[in-house]
Amino acid sequence: MSGGSSSASPSPREEVEVKLPVRNLDPLRESLRESDARLLAATHEEVNDLYDFPSDDVSRSLSGTGRTVRLRTAAGKTILTYKGKARFQNGVKTREEREVEVSDRAEAEGILAGLGLSRRFRYEKRREEWSFEDCAVALDETPIGKFVEVEGDPASIRKVLVHLGLDFAEAIPYSYAELYQRRRKEQPDLPADMVWLGKR
Repeated sequence: MSGGSSSASPSPREEVEVKLPVRNLDPLRESLRESDARLLAATHEEVNDLYDFPSDDVSRSLSGTGRTVRLRTAAGKTILTYKGKARFQNGVKTREEREVEVSDRAEAEGILAGLGLSRRFRYEKRREEWSFEDCAVALDETPIGKFVEVEGDPASIRKVLVHLGLDFAEAIPYSYAELYQRRRKEQPDLPADMVWLGKR
């Protein structure tokens, strides 16, 4: 066939990050301020819904193959995200990531439903975002604890962790969904979704 035009899909962005649990976010926030880090977004609420095929066939499910489809609502915006299977090297997690802002959440939910996907898990958090040393630094407060995520190239990530006094050896490989499922095994009375049970 001739006369038509075609274009290849854009190359996927790779998300390269580490996540660490912390007891207190305040010293990290103060350290970022004193280091002239740039505040990208003040503390805001996030609602994250993970979608998957309603199937017991693990080989067909997204989570069973390490992939993720997520709708995130934060600061009045809704972002649709696809994440590929994670790879780990020297404690750093790398995975394909594609994101697009959608103008109508209900329509996005309808599209996902039309593809056979349904909401399988919701997790909420309060996030504050900074830019420092060519990295994105997220300070997260969740119903199961406080965490720091640092995204950038591996050398810059290590530099940021050292500056903030964090121990790279404490980095954890789990997503929030995985962390919550592990916590529920210890506390079976927790709700199915990782949500705030009350307001601060």
